[in-house]
Amino acid sequence: MKRYNFDEIIQRRGTSCVKHDMMDRIYGTNDLQAMWVADMDFRSPDFVMDAIKQRCNHEVLAYTFGSDSYFEAVTNWLDSHYAVKAQKNELHFVPGIVAAIAFAIQAFTEKGDGILVMTPVYPPFVDLPTYSQRKLVCSALKTVGGRFAIDFDDFASKAEGCKLLLLSNPHNPGGTVWGKSDLQRIDQICRRTGTIVISDEIHADLTLPGFHHTSFTTISSEARANTLTFIAPSKTFNIAGMGSSIAYIPDPTLRNTYFGYLDGFEVANGNVFAYTAAEAAYRYGNDWLLQVREYIAGNVAFTMDFLKKHLPQVVAMAPEASFLVWMDFRATGLTNNEIKARLLDVAKVALNDGVAFGGEAYKGFFRLNIGCPRSVLAQALEKICRSFA
Repeated sequence: MKRYNFDEIIQRRGTSCVKHDMMDRIYGTNDLQAMWVADMDFRSPDFVMDAIKQRCNHEVLAYTFGSDSYFEAVTNWLDSHYAVKAQKNELHFVPGIVAAIAFAIQAFTEKGDGILVMTPVYPPFVDLPTYSQRKLVCSALKTVGGRFAIDFDDFASKAEGCKLLLLSNPHNPGGTVWGKSDLQRIDQICRRTGTIVISDEIHADLTLPGFHHTSFTTISSEARANTLTFIAPSKTFNIAGMGSSIAYIPDPTLRNTYFGYLDGFEVANGNVFAYTAAEAAYRYGNDWLLQVREYIAGNVAFTMDFLKKHLPQVVAMAPEASFLVWMDFRATGLTNNEIKARLLDVAKVALNDGVAFGGEAYKGFFRLNIGCPRSVLAQALEKICRSFA
């Protein structure tokens, strides 16, 4: 097995990357250590880069489509990793999961319809319903035993009248891997209320050792008939710039509505490299994935240990999946603006402000991206620690 070097530091500035080259637009300065946007600082895998280079040897980059070998790679991945028995006709390329959710909102709801989310949650889940002039309905998660838990009484009440549930599975920003019993209760409530489930499973591949991801459609035959699942190789293999995601819809009624929308408006055709990169990732990515998950798990342990030793007033939620850490700074006694000023002006570290994940209730929370070499992570944590000393 080839060993990958996740300790390698790669200079990403000057490559038009959002994480490093857009900080001046977001934070007003570019002299920060970028620990915010949810992509990793690891080199994209060699087998993906080799596939792209090989495709470039044919010097015609014309109109393209998803080949049988592309769909075979996707279906084999879903089967071997999640026991999802997908058929080619149940899959559709989509140019990113945020776009896919936006399309689903347009395809299945009307202006004023309720869309349910569980906060705190990935900011587009909060923003897209509002931008689409739908009614955003929020059910706040609880923190139990150092991880997020669903308040099912509140969830059931809020689901009434909602056309869609936007489910982050596993959860972003907390990294909570929802258990089968949680997903079953979500399924039962949503079927009772007539709420279609949109299961965003982009972080599923990065479920860390010791935890198990359950794909929502495997809960029951009824769940299969009420769910749109979105997956992507982007987080897993650090190829977000490819804009390559997949919609999986086993129910023919939901599928015809959604695929009909995509094809009717010509909004979900892939480009040459999106298909090439995704196929290579899913066909050859197992060894790389095992190693990157181990490295991220090491970064999680390092982060939790560092904070407990050096900054105990900041409480971090240990992710069970992916490379994002939800941090609670409230015990510092500072306001949200004061915390932000310490992070930006003193520590010179860019994190995501928790307010973006669900509003004022998340003042004092920030999200840290630990998908980077451990030396880079250590540097960021040391700077944060010094700024709150």
